[in-house]
Amino acid sequence: MKLGIVGLPNVGKSTLFNSLTNAGALAANYPFATIDPNVGVVAVPDERLTKLGNLYNSKKVTPATIEFVDIAGLVKGASKGEGLGNQFLANIRETDAIVHVVRCFEDTNVVHVDGSVDPVRDIETINLELIFADLEVLERRIAKTSKAARMDKDAAKELALLERIKAQLEDNKLAKEMDIEDEDELKLMNSYDLLTWKPVIFAANVKDEDLANDGADNQYVAAVRNWAKDNGSEVFVISAQIEQELAELDAEDKKAFLEDLGLSKSGLEKLIEASYRTLGLMSFLTSGEDETRAWTIKIGTKAPQAAGKIHTDFERGFIKAEVINYEDLLREGSLSAAREKGLVRMEGKEYVVQDGDVILFRFNV
Repeated sequence: MKLGIVGLPNVGKSTLFNSLTNAGALAANYPFATIDPNVGVVAVPDERLTKLGNLYNSKKVTPATIEFVDIAGLVKGASKGEGLGNQFLANIRETDAIVHVVRCFEDTNVVHVDGSVDPVRDIETINLELIFADLEVLERRIAKTSKAARMDKDAAKELALLERIKAQLEDNKLAKEMDIEDEDELKLMNSYDLLTWKPVIFAANVKDEDLANDGADNQYVAAVRNWAKDNGSEVFVISAQIEQELAELDAEDKKAFLEDLGLSKSGLEKLIEASYRTLGLMSFLTSGEDETRAWTIKIGTKAPQAAGKIHTDFERGFIKAEVINYEDLLREGSLSAAREKGLVRMEGKEYVVQDGDVILFRFNV
């Protein structure tokens, strides 16, 4: 999974990125401190892996990962070359979703690029820049497709779709708000890598005192939640400053620090959960003496396609999947004990993999 982090300058974006990835991106109290796209890879916390690894005495435990791409702060006019954000927009075209960090705190020591805190205005500023960037892409595509559309029915159909998207964007509406008519249109939409087609998760950045009650008394967080609700997006409340402090602690101290703050989860855990929900993802597990590993797949994936995540040969030569629920396996203490109780199932090509399934694939190539 790949997530692009966007936001106006000085909203806490790079501080959050640093804390999530420990990548050490420059964070400073002035616009454009991040002048290169920064990339960091983060392990998805999953206690099931540790327990399974211990059960099998695995030599290696490999979690699922998320790649974060931090984009320089966008400002009004970014799509026309203002500031430094525009040159990095291309880097988030390849991401699965956008994490939009929104400032929901007052602090006279941290300058706001527009002079005041107004999260809805900030969201709309960023959206406008994404719309302008997508319009540039569309205009090139329309010019190319127009020539082919004279002689080709499929190209003519695509041109009609492109014109509809363009009209949508010119009306200051996001591409993802459009009605898609059929599977062919959906495939085309997915192929364009439009920024305004991507799902968005809002990170409402607050002061630490607003964390314990999840920003319930924060008027700015309320405004973000209302906006997100109307636009089908998720919101999670975070303190970039607290995340930075957490990033410097080991697991035990981190847990104690969170408890002192009245929190059960870190911001990273909240973000990962929101990302999995937004993108409709889950994990199945494989475990043995050599390696215990989590594999990220779409909810609804069938067994052969899940096998293909491990290796294309597994999908091509799929025979059966030996499946057991993670909790059943742990409770019984071994696969053989679970098998004796009839808890291990042999599933075929139509089996829909479930979150937490521990699977051994049988294949023949």
